[in-house]
Amino acid sequence: MKSFPLPPEIEEYRDKHWRREESLRVESVADAESFIEQVGFASCLTDSRQPGPSLYVAVCGRRDAVMPHNVQKDPESSHTWILKDEMVRRGKVYYGKLARGKTMFIAPRMVPYFYSILGMTRQEEKTRLSKEALAILKVLRKELEMGTADLKKETGLADRKTFSKAIDELQAAMIVIPSEVIYQPKFTYIWTIAEGRFPELSTKKQDRKFALEEVANCFLVNAGLTIPGELAKVTGLSRPDAGLGNQALVKKGLALQLGLGKYLYSSLRLLDFRLDDI
Repeated sequence: MKSFPLPPEIEEYRDKHWRREESLRVESVADAESFIEQVGFASCLTDSRQPGPSLYVAVCGRRDAVMPHNVQKDPESSHTWILKDEMVRRGKVYYGKLARGKTMFIAPRMVPYFYSILGMTRQEEKTRLSKEALAILKVLRKELEMGTADLKKETGLADRKTFSKAIDELQAAMIVIPSEVIYQPKFTYIWTIAEGRFPELSTKKQDRKFALEEVANCFLVNAGLTIPGELAKVTGLSRPDAGLGNQALVKKGLALQLGLGKYLYSSLRLLDFRLDDI
């Protein structure tokens, strides 16, 4: 994604909304859940080199946070990982690997919109999911939750690569999520059916175009300004889908289009900076 310099006013706006300030930094799991609810969706361990809100950056409380090479000895990345595990365990915010392998937190209020874009009906599962994914799904719908090792044994998917691909497929369709992380006697995820924790997933899917609009609006409200490719990279959506969402905001007067792929949150149009410099 090509880099576009942002006006200082927009960077300061993002500092406040994405908690890139010392006074706003995330410390507790309650802070982390509040942060996800505020921004609507966020990455976990991305740093300032990647666009969008990030739990790690919010834990650091600074705009220029960069993940060190040795993350095991870094207190901020370690604390972010601990908060992630606790949020997965508590199940108050959605967590999973979604479109194009994007691992994200999603606030409950945004779950129906992402599901309307990425999810599939029970009828579609048999034709759209691989046989390996269907095998995992059959076991989990019977057992409700199961650890990775036991799930591999029950499904006969002993090969790590094959199993991981099938689990990722189910996560991308918002059908399966991790419900807990266990480190002793060895590291493993406990997997469960997503709609068991998020009943919103069992309701009828909403209009896809409206869902794209809501995702675009959620991002723009907290970003202030979005530049070419940014929404797509943050969410894992395709660029055409991200464009449809942003264009819907323009039609409703919620965004101003400043150029190709550049959209300003309309409430910020009176900020004192030159729009033609963006």
